[in-house]
Amino acid sequence: MTKTVFIFGNPDLENDSLPIKLIPQLEREFPAISFEVKDPNEEWDIPEEVMIIDTVINLGEVTVFDDLDSFYVSPRLTMHDFDALANLKYMKKLGKLKKIKIIGVPAEMFFAEALTGVTTELNKFLR
Repeated sequence: MTKTVFIFGNPDLENDSLPIKLIPQLEREFPAISFEVKDPNEEWDIPEEVMIIDTVINLGEVTVFDDLDSFYVSPRLTMHDFDALANLKYMKKLGKLKKIKIIGVPAEMFFAEALTGVTTELNKFLR
């Protein structure tokens, strides 16, 4: 059975593009995983267990988060401010999101270091 990992990010923003840049190498490393780029603010099918790779600001190393309460909620004044965290919390409140793991990648991290950290966490996920 193929596992799916959702990738959040914006290829047009340097500080939010690293997870997307990792995809080609991750696909070669993990052929048993389907990596899908998703817009976190659009509707998509939610599996029982969700694994996401996303940029996390103010993070020193690749880190796995098992719940949404680990994140600081930024102020939301306009729809532009409605971010991935807000949408995930909304899906959880609706009961659509049961179990989540987020592999957080620091925005400023070098590619090779991010790849090593994400690879280590995905190997744990596959066990």
